[in-house]
Amino acid sequence: MVTLGFALLLAAGLLGAKICQHFRLPSVTGYILAGVFLGPTGINIINSASIGSNLDHFTSIALMLISFGIGEHVELKKLQEQFKTVAWIAACEAIGAFVFVFSAVFLTIYLTGIEVDGWQLRNYIALSLLLAAVGLATAPAATLLVTREVKASGPFTASLLVIVAIDNGLAIMIFGFVIAFVQQITGQSGDAFFHTVFIDGFINIGQSLLLGIFTGLLLDLVLRNLKTREEMMTGGLALLLLCSELATYLDLSSLLAGMAAGFILVNKAERDVRIFRALNNFEPPIYVIFFALAGTHLDIKAMGAAGILGAIYFLARISGKISGAALGARFAKSPKIMGRYLGMGLLPQAGVAIGLIFLISGDPALDAYSAMITPVVLAGVFLSELLGPLTVRFAIQQAGEAHGLNEEKANGENGLDNALQVSQGVEMVPWTWKKLSPQIPSNGVVAFGAKNEASLVGLARFATIFAHHFRCLPMAVRIVEPGFDQNLSTLFQRELREVTSMGYPLVSEVVPDHSVTSGLVAAIEYNSAKLVVLGYPEKGRSEDVLGVVADNVSCPVVVVRFFGQVHTERILVPVVSLEDLKEVYPVVVALDLIGEHQVQLLYLFNSEEPDTVLETKEDELCCWLAEQDQKVNVSVKVVATDARVEAILIASEECDLVVIGATRELAIKTFFFGSLAETVAKKIQKTMLIVYMQGDLKC
Repeated sequence: MVTLGFALLLAAGLLGAKICQHFRLPSVTGYILAGVFLGPTGINIINSASIGSNLDHFTSIALMLISFGIGEHVELKKLQEQFKTVAWIAACEAIGAFVFVFSAVFLTIYLTGIEVDGWQLRNYIALSLLLAAVGLATAPAATLLVTREVKASGPFTASLLVIVAIDNGLAIMIFGFVIAFVQQITGQSGDAFFHTVFIDGFINIGQSLLLGIFTGLLLDLVLRNLKTREEMMTGGLALLLLCSELATYLDLSSLLAGMAAGFILVNKAERDVRIFRALNNFEPPIYVIFFALAGTHLDIKAMGAAGILGAIYFLARISGKISGAALGARFAKSPKIMGRYLGMGLLPQAGVAIGLIFLISGDPALDAYSAMITPVVLAGVFLSELLGPLTVRFAIQQAGEAHGLNEEKANGENGLDNALQVSQGVEMVPWTWKKLSPQIPSNGVVAFGAKNEASLVGLARFATIFAHHFRCLPMAVRIVEPGFDQNLSTLFQRELREVTSMGYPLVSEVVPDHSVTSGLVAAIEYNSAKLVVLGYPEKGRSEDVLGVVADNVSCPVVVVRFFGQVHTERILVPVVSLEDLKEVYPVVVALDLIGEHQVQLLYLFNSEEPDTVLETKEDELCCWLAEQDQKVNVSVKVVATDARVEAILIASEECDLVVIGATRELAIKTFFFGSLAETVAKKIQKTMLIVYMQGDLKC
C-alpha cells in the first residue's frame, strides 16, 4: 500500500503541476491540490489508516534539502550589501505578524464572547500569544520552489530568501520564549523565568547552528576528494541526512542546521557550489512527495472547526507580514518595490508551523490550548499553502525578477508558436549574395508550395537555392478551387519578385483541386520534380499536408520551419550516423554553393561509448567528407550525450539555420520510437530544414 501511495502521490502531483502550469500557476500549487484530492478532503485514498507514517521520512528529507538550499542564498557579500534592508524588514515583519495576530485573536475572543470553561483572562492571553508565535513561521519550501521555477534572481529574490531563512529562526526562538512565558503566567512552570526563556532557547539555537556548521565543514572536506557529480550527490546527501537524523535525535532544529551547512559552503573562499547543482537532480520527486503529502493533511473540515478564529488568524498574519515588511523597507530606505511586494512573498506557511503545533500538543502543560490552536493554525495553513505560491510568484514578477516568466512571455509573443504560424509573413533578409545564373535548358524543376501563403517568399528562396544546385528551375505550385476565375497572373507576384531578385525565372503551375494535398502531389509527379520544398505544418491545422505529400511523391522533400529573420550563414547539421550525413549533405552543398558558409557538423553519440569508438567514428566521417567531389568547409564536433535534443538545442545557440534528416518511417514505428527531427522542430528557436529522403539524390 505504501508503494501504491508513493506512486499515486508522484503521478497526481505531476498531473496537478501540469494543469496548474497550463493556467500559469506555480507547480507547487498543483502538488498541494493533488494531495488535497487524494487525502481525506478528496477521495480519501491517502490517509493515516492506509499509509500511516510510512511516508513521513520524505518530509524530513525534503526539509533538510530545502533548508540547505536556502543556506545557499545566505551569502555574506550579498548580505553586507543588503544588511540594512534585510535586518529592518525581517524585524518589522516578524513584529508585525506577532502583534497583528495577538491583537486580532484576543479582540475577537473579547468581542465575540468566546468562552472556555475554567479559563481566566491569562488563559486567553496565553492562547493569543501562542497563536502569534506560530504565525511568525514562513514556509521556506514553497518560496524556494517558486523562485526556482520562475528562474528568479536579483536583489528582491535574494532578500526574500534570506528573510525567509531568518523568519524561521526567529519563529523557533520566539516560540520557545512564548512557551516559557505562558508557563510562567499560567503557573505551570517551576523553573526560573530567565533560565527557561533565555538560556535554554539560545542553547538550542546555538547547538543547531553548531551542528550545521560542523556538517558544512565536513561537506567541504569530503567534496574536495570527489570528482563526479554522481559522487557529490551521493556523498552530500548522506552527510545531510545524517545531520538531519542527528538533529532529530538531539532534539535540535534540522532547519537551522541545514541552513547553516549551506551557509558555510557558499561562503567558503573557493565557493564550490557544485553540490547544490548535483542535489537539484535528486530533489524533484522528493519535493512532489513532500507537497502532495502536505496536501493530504490539509483537511477542509479543519476550517469549519476553526470557525471565525481561523479566518481572523489567517488575515491577521498576512496583514502583519505585509504591513511590517512595508514599514521595515521604509525605515531602511529601501527601494519602493521592496516595501510593496516583499511581504506578499512571506505568505506561505506549512512545515514549521505544523511542527510548532505538534510541540504544543505534545506538552501536557499546554494540552488545554492544543484543542483550539490546532484547527485554527491548520485552517491558516490550508489557505496559506493554496494562496501562498501565487502571491510569491506575483511578488517576484512585480519586482521584475521572474526571468523564466519573461522568457515564456517573449516566446509567447515572438517565439516558437508564432514562428510556426508565420501569420505575419516570413521576415527575409534581402538577397545580398551575387545573382545566380540559371542553366538553360534546365534539368527539370524544384517545386514549392504552401497552404499558408505567408511563407511563400521564404520557400521561394530555398527552392531557388536548391534549383541552382540541381541545375533546375524553381516552380511555384498553387492549388485553387475548381472554377476559380481570378486573374491567374496575380497569384505569383511575391514569389516572382523573390526568385527574379536572385537571378532566376519562375515556373508556375496552377492546379484546380478541392484538396491541397492531392493537387500538390499531382503537380509534383506530373512535372517530375527533382525535389519539393514545403512549409512546416501550421499549429492547429487539421489536414496533414506534409505527411500525405511526403508519402506519395517519389522525390526528396525538404520541409522549412521558419523562425524569426531568415539567415543561412551559420549552419548546424546534427547527425547520429554517417547515413544521416549522406541524406542531408546535398542540401548543405546546395546552400554552400551560393557563397561560403560556416557549417558545423554535430556528431551525436551515447554517453557510454568509449573514447576509442568516438575517435574511430569521427575519422570515418572525416574520410567520407574528404572523398566527396563537391566539398564543403565543415567543422566536426563529436558530442557524447544522454539527451540528444538538449545537445542540439545548446549547439543551435551559435547558428542561424539547422539542417537535419528525417526518414519516412511507418506510422506504427514513429508512434513507438518517435522522430528526432520532429521533436527538435517543436522545441528549437531557429529556422530549420528537415530533409525527408526517398531514393538516392546525387550531389
